[in-house]
Amino acid sequence: MLCAGVLGTSLLAPMAHAGLFDDDEARKAILDIRSRLDGDRTRIEGLTRNVQDLMNQNQQLQRDLAAERGQNEELRNQLATIQQSQKDLYSDLDGRMKKLEPQKMTVNGVEGTVQPGEKESFDAALNQFRNGDYKGASASFQNFVKRYPESPYQPDAQFWLGNAQYALRDYKGSNATLQGVVTRYPTHPKAAEAMLAIANNQAEAGQKAAAKKTLESVIKTYANTESAQVAKERLAKLR
Repeated sequence: MLCAGVLGTSLLAPMAHAGLFDDDEARKAILDIRSRLDGDRTRIEGLTRNVQDLMNQNQQLQRDLAAERGQNEELRNQLATIQQSQKDLYSDLDGRMKKLEPQKMTVNGVEGTVQPGEKESFDAALNQFRNGDYKGASASFQNFVKRYPESPYQPDAQFWLGNAQYALRDYKGSNATLQGVVTRYPTHPKAAEAMLAIANNQAEAGQKAAAKKTLESVIKTYANTESAQVAKERLAKLR
């Protein structure tokens, strides 16, 4: 029996050892798997953080890009405003410079060079006449005629000067001025009107025969014009 017991113990010992070895291997395998899983989890978590960081960086880049686009648009708008301001400034400066330079002009068919301030002087004198300030207009037109002898406004200035003198009952001075218009500018639109005004002067001064002769000259020289028709009507009244 003792031998049998020893034999049994000898047989069970390897089997128990074999079972213990299997458990150790299994535990090692499990630990190894767990270690690999932990490593994979750590790597996955690291990758996830990296992806999240990249997403955050991408979103920040998009925000920065949008801000830069906004800044570029603002800069473009500012540049366009500056360019338009410069264009307006140059245009205004060019306009002012032109006002300070002589200009070639044609006034009622008369060509000439208009000096700075010349047209303004003429317009101011004409406004005086239209407002009934015949004395002021006469002085202004006389000054204009002397100051701008080559002006294309000369025929008109002399015509209105003659009319201002007529309004002041300076018939002699008016006749001389208006006759100058007829003599120097016979084809000017105001020439026929100047002759009609001369006829008025002559009639006002009691020179009826001279007035008739002047009206007949208007009819002959400026036939088929409105002035000629007016001359016919006045001539009929004088007779």
